[in-house]
Amino acid sequence: MPAPRITMRQLSEILRLKHQAGLSHARIAAVLDLSKGVVNKYVSLARAKGVGWPLPEGMDEAALERLLFPAPVLPGRGAEPDHNTIHQELKRKEVTLQLLWAEYAAAHGAGALRYSQFCERYRRWRALQRRSMRQQHRAGEKLFIDYCGPTVPVIDPGTGEIHPAAIFVAVWGASSYTYAEATRTQSLPDWIASHQRALTYFGGCPMLLVPDNLKAAVTRASRYTPEVNDTYMEMARHYGMAVLPARPYKPRDKAKVEVAVQVVERWILARLRHHTFHSLAALNAAIKDLLVELNERRLQRQPHSRRELFERLDRPAMQPLPAEPYVYAEWKYVKPGIDYHVDIDRRLYSVPHALVGHRLEARITATTVEIFHKSQRVAAHARHGPGAHSTLAEHMPAAHRKHQQWTPGRFLNWAQAIGPATLHVVRAQLEGRPHPEHGYRACLGLLNLGRHYGNARLEAACARGRAIGSPSYRSIKSILKSGLDRARAGVEPSAETQALPLHANVRGPGYYH
Repeated sequence: MPAPRITMRQLSEILRLKHQAGLSHARIAAVLDLSKGVVNKYVSLARAKGVGWPLPEGMDEAALERLLFPAPVLPGRGAEPDHNTIHQELKRKEVTLQLLWAEYAAAHGAGALRYSQFCERYRRWRALQRRSMRQQHRAGEKLFIDYCGPTVPVIDPGTGEIHPAAIFVAVWGASSYTYAEATRTQSLPDWIASHQRALTYFGGCPMLLVPDNLKAAVTRASRYTPEVNDTYMEMARHYGMAVLPARPYKPRDKAKVEVAVQVVERWILARLRHHTFHSLAALNAAIKDLLVELNERRLQRQPHSRRELFERLDRPAMQPLPAEPYVYAEWKYVKPGIDYHVDIDRRLYSVPHALVGHRLEARITATTVEIFHKSQRVAAHARHGPGAHSTLAEHMPAAHRKHQQWTPGRFLNWAQAIGPATLHVVRAQLEGRPHPEHGYRACLGLLNLGRHYGNARLEAACARGRAIGSPSYRSIKSILKSGLDRARAGVEPSAETQALPLHANVRGPGYYH
């Protein structure tokens, strides 16, 4: 019998008008805009199959079509393969049509189809299935991830403020086994945490993650070379997975999760639309209960549930979870200033001084800050409060390490051992500044002058600098260099100089004698 030329709805209407309304074939043809010959043909066909009106109990249009128009039998030997089982078995690694045909032939013996007929019938069956079923997903290979479009309101019981919760969805390619949860945002921390909870729920990891091109996953979308977020990539590596973002504007790449999102919206969110939630925990508890029911339901056109397929296909093929969970870390590019420190959230962390001016990567967790140069870790610090700084001695130049060993008390003790004038000049460097360390460099300069010219000349130069009202490192160095400490060390400041306010930048007339 050739394929029907009318729809099953039209055929049902023909039978109703014939047997219930008692219309003639000519009147039925006029009502349905068909030819009288077509009406005669299908009334006779239904009578031959014993079908009248009303239709037998439990018979829908699909069953009526199978009864009146059975699938054609291809030439050759006859036993029809179980195409749905073939389709599911092909998702397993290393399973081929050749292997499945061999098993089929062994089971049916002389009644089996030839290999070419076996393949042809499977291809015809697959062409009749939904478009989304045409993709071949290997067991344990891909996990598709996306967010639902609608959000769920969560009401703060104290303030009455409404927070829209995002709905995260993850679905296995081979089995369609689904996970869903609510999060406060779609930001990177929530995105990563949802992945971790999903993998714990599944009890294992896929080989590939297939996300959409949202900002938490992809920093630059591209059809050929998408740039995956560093934190997302690190999380995937920790679990032994790779990230393969769907191509922009290619919905077929993520048809699996598009269907899963639609199912979650219809079978979970729609059923919660009349509920009021005052916390994410309460919302996720409700989602969890409905999720179990969703995964236990039989799939359309298949005799299996998502859970049954998951246990048979994906669970045996997926990778185990690592011993330790991933520790969330954010990555950012940094460049140290001339003080060989990088600024992260208004906190300063030192790096080796030789890397000043280089572009470095910082890995930031809740407790640590690690700095990398060309993928090699060059610094590690404990994370601390705002406004503080962390400096490691090994990152400092040799001169700065020596500088770090000095304290105001040590400088004053050294100066006192030389003489009162030196003590006066050193105290002038340390006082009147925002912090004593700002005068360390000048004090170290005075120390070097003492080593070069001797402590006696340094004391004399400091006495002259004090006398002329210029107790600065630069003045003392100039006095020693020009030998003025020997010529007129005892010059007293004039009355005019004494009338001026004392300041390191006011030398007085005696300075020029």
